[in-house]
Amino acid sequence: MSAEFPLHVFVYGTLRRGAANDINRLSPSPRFMGITQVAGRLVSLGDYPGIQLGKGGYVVGEVYAISAELEMLLDQIEGLLPIPDGQYRKKYIQVSLGAQDFFCLIYEATAETWARGVPLLSGDWMA
Repeated sequence: MSAEFPLHVFVYGTLRRGAANDINRLSPSPRFMGITQVAGRLVSLGDYPGIQLGKGGYVVGEVYAISAELEMLLDQIEGLLPIPDGQYRKKYIQVSLGAQDFFCLIYEATAETWARGVPLLSGDWMA
């Protein structure tokens, strides 16, 4: 892993390519690694989704290599900075892309946030 891209992120909602907060429009630019899925369930919270990991089903998303600067911007978008708003928590999960595994940052909805959502059975925010 290079110093320029020290970590990876799995995005499943408005940060996906073509969505409202498309990560590709942010700076510094991420590097697209691929599309995959993780075990979990997805809910709609109106203009954005929330994920609950490992609870049956699969959620489609994209993996990007990102810099520490971009991670801070993502933390702001997801309501963790400057003061956490309680909707999401940052976690790290293992994600597979073909034969390659990545340790990825993901923003998981808190139980309270997820409980007020409407289930998205397709597991794909962009569907």
